[in-house]
Amino acid sequence: MLPNELFIWIIVGAIAGVLVDAVLGGLRIGTLGAIVIGVLGAIIGGWLFNQLHVSILSGILGTIIEAFISSVILVLILGGLIRG
Repeated sequence: MLPNELFIWIIVGAIAGVLVDAVLGGLRIGTLGAIVIGVLGAIIGGWLFNQLHVSILSGILGTIIEAFISSVILVLILGGLIRG
């Protein structure tokens, strides 16, 4: 992975994480936690959507949407594991 690709993944993950925190609200993970969740969601989502041959939109907007969806699922799974 090239350094500029890593930078783009971090930016996309940060955007997705902040969106997840805003939509789900009250996660109490802070900005850095939201960014970490978003980056993890972006990585997992990028891999998963690629394996399923699913593309929501092309370009950076599609990548942000995929990262957002994956981050929401990740937060819901983690929340279920913590509460369960």
